[in-house]
Amino acid sequence: MSEPKTPIDPRELEQAFSLFNIASEQLAATYAGLQSQVVNLTQELAIANGELKRQYLEKEALSQRLAALLAALPAGVVVVDEAGQVIEANPAAQALLGSPLLGLAWPVAQACTLRPTATPEEWETTTHAEPLRLALSTSAPSGTRGQIMLFHDITQAHALQVELARHQRLSAMGEVAARLAHQLRTPLATALLYASQLSQPQLDAAERARFGDKVVARLKHLEKLIQNMLLFVRGEAGGRDVIAVADLLADLQSVLEPQMLERGLVFKVEHGAMAARVLGSREALTGALVNLLENAMQHCPPGARITLSSREQNRQVWLQVADTGPGIEPAAIERLFEPFFTTRQEGTGLGLAIVRGVAQAHGGEATVRSTPGQGAEFALRLPCAKME
Repeated sequence: MSEPKTPIDPRELEQAFSLFNIASEQLAATYAGLQSQVVNLTQELAIANGELKRQYLEKEALSQRLAALLAALPAGVVVVDEAGQVIEANPAAQALLGSPLLGLAWPVAQACTLRPTATPEEWETTTHAEPLRLALSTSAPSGTRGQIMLFHDITQAHALQVELARHQRLSAMGEVAARLAHQLRTPLATALLYASQLSQPQLDAAERARFGDKVVARLKHLEKLIQNMLLFVRGEAGGRDVIAVADLLADLQSVLEPQMLERGLVFKVEHGAMAARVLGSREALTGALVNLLENAMQHCPPGARITLSSREQNRQVWLQVADTGPGIEPAAIERLFEPFFTTRQEGTGLGLAIVRGVAQAHGGEATVRSTPGQGAEFALRLPCAKME
């Protein structure tokens, strides 16, 4: 026989239904909240998608504008990646360099299309019948090791600068000729006077020799004056020699040290830029430094010290001639580099003007610092030659 079933308590059943209703209401509320969140997320996603699409369209339009601008830009733009390979070059770059560039290693493309000039960051093309002169500026995009190179065609500007310099020299020739005539008059008249004495029959051999020496000395002075004048008028163009600064100073030391010792001067050479090199005319730079050293010798008394030194900073080389002589008056310093200005009776007044011209022809400058009674320091500032 089966056991009799226990009757269900209505109160328990009612309580169970009540709990079920509460759980159902909670589930319904949670579902409604989820639906609301889904709606909100859907709206936010639609807004985000719209914003992303708007940004994408803006960037695409900007990219198209930049591409059009790059194509229309008259300057040449070359982009090189971290491996040194050309990954982009606008039409102007292709036209200026005259050669396909994409995919080439930049050092190879550079060697095939460009050669350096005496002026830093300026190059000449080798792919045109008439070489173009280009100015190059380089920048590195942030976060990468690539390079962006910008080429400007300065051929006409350079030609105008050369023509302007030529006209300036020609316009100065009138003044130079007038001053030269004045400078030549005195030594020429002196030489003629001494030469006329040689024709006197009563002169003995010693007197004749003395007058002859004086004539030769005056004529040598005239020769030096004319040579300096020609150098000044012609101008000293920068050469194509790669000059080791240490070798240049060593050559000057071997030539001038005996003369320094003969005059009782202390000569010291300090190599602060042993590895530096400059691009230009070795003959012109040597002549400019000899001029500065001879000036120091002529102004310094026995026992004074003359120092020839070099130093390198920020891709620039300073070649300096310093002495412990009497120094230079401030009024004279302002005119030292002017043609025909001199503080010595026997000076030609062209030596320092030539020094300044040599420095400018090599892309640099000539400077002077001096305090009366504390010596003087002349310096040539020159750009370093690029090491390939």
